[in-house]
Amino acid sequence: MISSQMLKGTLEGCILKIISKEETYGYEIVQKLQEFGFHDVNEGTIYPLLLRLQKNNAITATMKSSSIGPNRKYYRISEKGRLDLDDFYKGWIELNLIVNSLLKDK
Repeated sequence: MISSQMLKGTLEGCILKIISKEETYGYEIVQKLQEFGFHDVNEGTIYPLLLRLQKNNAITATMKSSSIGPNRKYYRISEKGRLDLDDFYKGWIELNLIVNSLLKDK
């Protein structure tokens, strides 16, 4: 099981990756994260992260009508968000190498 502390630092990068592929809304982001194995992630977890990403200008949001209910907030990655995603990817690769190297010496 992945601890919530480990998730916090990782989810923003994963959310940026999902949004970088296409404009999407919160519930759909949760579904995609769960499909990839983040089973304990829910809307209450990601909405504060989406708000932080929006405040940091990594994503933009637009309200759009929905055919099955109230309007939805759709998120799109910004140019700053693409740069942040690139930095996350590089950092993740480096961290992954370091941790794997350390764990091999078990």
